[in-house]
Amino acid sequence: MDTPFSTLIRTASHEQHTEAETSSFMGDLLGGRLGVDAYARYTEQLWFVYRALEEGAEALREDPVAGPFIQPELFRTAALEADLAHLRGPGWRAGASALPATEAYAARVAECARSWPAGYVAHHYTRYLGDLSGGQIIRDKAERTWGFERKGDGVRFYVFDAIGNPAAFKRAYRELLDEVNADDLEKQRIVDECKRAFAFNTGVFRELGGEFPLSA
Repeated sequence: MDTPFSTLIRTASHEQHTEAETSSFMGDLLGGRLGVDAYARYTEQLWFVYRALEEGAEALREDPVAGPFIQPELFRTAALEADLAHLRGPGWRAGASALPATEAYAARVAECARSWPAGYVAHHYTRYLGDLSGGQIIRDKAERTWGFERKGDGVRFYVFDAIGNPAAFKRAYRELLDEVNADDLEKQRIVDECKRAFAFNTGVFRELGGEFPLSA
């Protein structure tokens, strides 16, 4: 492939990425038209996905394809748990439930972690690079809308304390993508899985939108 893989994966999945980003639920959330309960429910869904992503990470640390991407400074589960404790109280786990779309998403991530490291890379990319980029817009909106302390409780998921220079980190991450240990056919499969990951996100947003419809 003459085009760098990091460019190819971004451009090939642009349509699916845009569809996920422009969901009505996310638009209503970022527009300040939904309450903090909707934000908490969204955060809860992320917890299920990131548990699947990070519980599968350790076994992949030495894998020739996925191993270079396993970087603990990215891990988000503990931050999500801190946010949920702030949003829902210390007993939040007892009431936590995954939407059907979230269950399917987390199951696919776990399946890739177990049996297809290159597919795991696709999910790793769509989640973490999104958190480092567009996720910062969500953090800013959440702080303004619901009065969370800047980079404090409630938005810790979006705060990467262990990454001093996010722009440099993202550049290095894209270089890892460009050097991924996969042939052209496998790279195409990674792109396809990336599109699937965005479709999973869209499905989660659709179901969240069903739970939190705007009043007429």
